[in-house]
Amino acid sequence: MSLPRPLFIAFIAATLAACAPFRPDTALPVMVAASPNFDLRRPNLVIIHHTSSDTVERARHSLTSPDRAVSAHYLIGRDGRIFQLVAEQARAWHAGKSWWAGQTDINSASLGIELDNNGSEPFAEAQIEALLALLADIRQRHKIPAANFIGHADVAPTRKSDPSVFFPWQRLAQQGFGLWCDAPIAPAPPAFDLHLALTAIGYDPATPDASRQAFRLHFIRSVLAPTVDEEKALAFCLLQSKALPK
Repeated sequence: MSLPRPLFIAFIAATLAACAPFRPDTALPVMVAASPNFDLRRPNLVIIHHTSSDTVERARHSLTSPDRAVSAHYLIGRDGRIFQLVAEQARAWHAGKSWWAGQTDINSASLGIELDNNGSEPFAEAQIEALLALLADIRQRHKIPAANFIGHADVAPTRKSDPSVFFPWQRLAQQGFGLWCDAPIAPAPPAFDLHLALTAIGYDPATPDASRQAFRLHFIRSVLAPTVDEEKALAFCLLQSKALPK
């Protein structure tokens, strides 16, 4: 079975690098003694975005233009077409300034998936079906934990709100991509600290208000503002779900 072209190129590059001297990264005087004992980066997060575009062609142009300095590993059109833009072993530029579970260079640890959607519309069924198929393929190859399928707003809550309120997080979680808790949800313990809980889930403690808003966007699908007790109960449930073996 032949590899897709981007993966084949990455494989050849790694093979050649293992066999040939490499250029030192430091300007200090060093002696190169190339070791064959290495591999390419392995992502452990998947970050889902929406493009804010009206057409997949416009989104693809933005994500591949050298003038824009932005990219993602995959772009999925409204009709379900999947475009691979960057090899999975490479570092795409999709998350920007971000934070999740103590990590500050999210681009180096993640795969970015852009969904062609203007942010004010429901996501097309063909698009979500294609996304689910792609996520299943990614999970099988990279063994990414369920809790590590998240949105751009989760890792950059002060700057981003994608994917929008229309995104079906519950449906993804039902297939093992992300966390979710269905009602009824038991109350949290009396001394439960919501701020610490959001940090334990992965949100940035340095931006508590924005992180809390991102938490609501992702996990609370209601036009009515939740009570503090409801937020605590949900966060407690999510932490219990995160701790379960998958």
